[in-house]
Amino acid sequence: MAAFKKLIFIQLMAWLILVTAGCYFISQNFDSAIGNAQKNAQATVEQYIKNLSATDISADNLKSTLATSETFSRFTLRDYQGAEVFSISNTPKLPFIAELIQSNYNSVRPQYATNNNADIKVEFKLNIAYLADQFQTAFFIVFAISTLLALIPVILMKSIVEHINTNVCMGVADVIDIYINQNQLSDDFATKFDSSQLEKLGKNLIPSFNRLSHFLKNKNDDIKTAAHTIKREAYKDGITDLGNRNMFVDYYEKHIENTEVSTFGSLALVRCSELQSINQSRGYQKGDEYIKAVADIIKSISGTYTSSQVFRVNSSDFIIILPNTPLKEAERFGENLQSRFTQYMQNQELSSVANTGIVGYEKAKPLGELLSIVDNAMSMAQSKQVNAWHVQRDTDLSNNVSAGFGNQNWRKVINEVIESRSVHLVMQNIMPLGKSIKAYAEIQARFKTEENQALPTASFLAMAEKLDMAIEIDKLIIESSLERIKSSNLSEKYFGLNITPSSAHSDQFMIWLERRLLKDTHIASKLIFEVSEFGLQQNIKASKRFIDMVHRVGARITVERFGVGLTSFKFFRDLKPDFIKMDASYTRGLEDDKNNQYFMRLMVDLAHRIGVSVFAEGVESQEEKHIVETLCLDGVQGYYIEKPKDI
Repeated sequence: MAAFKKLIFIQLMAWLILVTAGCYFISQNFDSAIGNAQKNAQATVEQYIKNLSATDISADNLKSTLATSETFSRFTLRDYQGAEVFSISNTPKLPFIAELIQSNYNSVRPQYATNNNADIKVEFKLNIAYLADQFQTAFFIVFAISTLLALIPVILMKSIVEHINTNVCMGVADVIDIYINQNQLSDDFATKFDSSQLEKLGKNLIPSFNRLSHFLKNKNDDIKTAAHTIKREAYKDGITDLGNRNMFVDYYEKHIENTEVSTFGSLALVRCSELQSINQSRGYQKGDEYIKAVADIIKSISGTYTSSQVFRVNSSDFIIILPNTPLKEAERFGENLQSRFTQYMQNQELSSVANTGIVGYEKAKPLGELLSIVDNAMSMAQSKQVNAWHVQRDTDLSNNVSAGFGNQNWRKVINEVIESRSVHLVMQNIMPLGKSIKAYAEIQARFKTEENQALPTASFLAMAEKLDMAIEIDKLIIESSLERIKSSNLSEKYFGLNITPSSAHSDQFMIWLERRLLKDTHIASKLIFEVSEFGLQQNIKASKRFIDMVHRVGARITVERFGVGLTSFKFFRDLKPDFIKMDASYTRGLEDDKNNQYFMRLMVDLAHRIGVSVFAEGVESQEEKHIVETLCLDGVQGYYIEKPKDI
């Protein structure tokens, strides 16, 4: 295209040169023709009047003759005294271009002639109209010929260039088709073109297209690498660097559910039982350390199995795939996990670590069905003992009619706990930050099986809530706490008891609690019932009735985990609690979080105006305790202050 534009420029310049040269040439000829015509006219007039006298010339005849002639544009006859005898003027209008040339050259000039006797004087100017017409015609001929000479090569070249471009495009298209056909059966790029197929299209193209092929291959490799990196990051858990749920689903679909190869193995679900408790009581940093420790234990044990895969599928669940591992061998895997979890539990002074459910899998097993079975196995493991495991076999499902046995087993375990009153009570004191501040010790419950094996507290309470047995558990904890307070002569100390939202909103439970507290009014006045802010929001009217009843019997109310919900201050004021506990998420890293400091200070000011004390929970460091003190809170609770201990 650049060469074509250059050609057009050259042709334009050549055309201008030709037109200029042609115009100059015919202008010179036009001027020369006018000069010759003037010379001939001068000679003719002089020859005509040379031997004549004034008496020999008939003025009228000469005037009539010249009037019909187009030889002169102007003719004047004078006598010997210079007087005008007659004058004829017939000046024609010349064509524009001829007039322009004539005026520039000044070709047509007045001419004079006299006879020998000097009694006749003639003045005349030649008429050049016929020469001007010839000049105009010659000019247009030259202009037309030069224009054609300039345009014809351009038109021809344009046609040739378009033809060449079409051939080049077709050739490149054929090369690309050959390259695509060469690579479409492979996942990778070929680095060279097939020269034998390109010989007809032009050998000169082969090196250039081979360079292009190499470039495309490098770019393709870069894109694959970048895509793999992005996928790895999107499929990776940020805390443990294990694959996340997306990677697990992708792996299962490719290697188990949709594989062409016959496969079998065991799948284990490990559920961390203390994550929520650690996050609330010790902080998220400790929770992350706990998750990392569990992940390290799982990786250490599963690493002894060929091609094993470990994934963290949500905050508290890990899935382990053990290819080609029968369930009999997977039992040993469960035993090793339990042993290591128990060892970690003792070192970290935890009530439990994790439970494990194990199932077998085979080719084409739907993922949803398998997860349902392993979740059932997990429920069975949680109902056994601390860090227990359970293998769910197909025969255990009794032809798929007992898929809910996990829930049934949990119901049985919870009923056994209620009947045997297998609850162990510990307490954790809230440290007051002022001499006039009234604080209390929070009573926390731990549960055991009939075999005196500790049950995971968080899982136990969650299953009790799920199976609508939370009210019975709350009654058990309250009865056990009251008995322990009386038997230990602790009736002068203040204690806090946790109440589930389902109990707080139950009219039946409310009636029972009021009657029970009225039996021990001296102890009731020392009790503080803790209900979560979120739980109170679920049924505002029922929550207010419960709080009013608690106040009637002389007890008090704490709204715990405050700040997690979207409670308006009007709602908070109408409930009239005695204490609020700021959620541990506000305490965590408080020394570096100005927003949380501002929010806590604002809540303290508002609460103090209506006579409510504010506590901070989850205090795990000296720095957090110091910031809480500067924000004028009334008390602190956490592992830095005191660990839970027996009553």
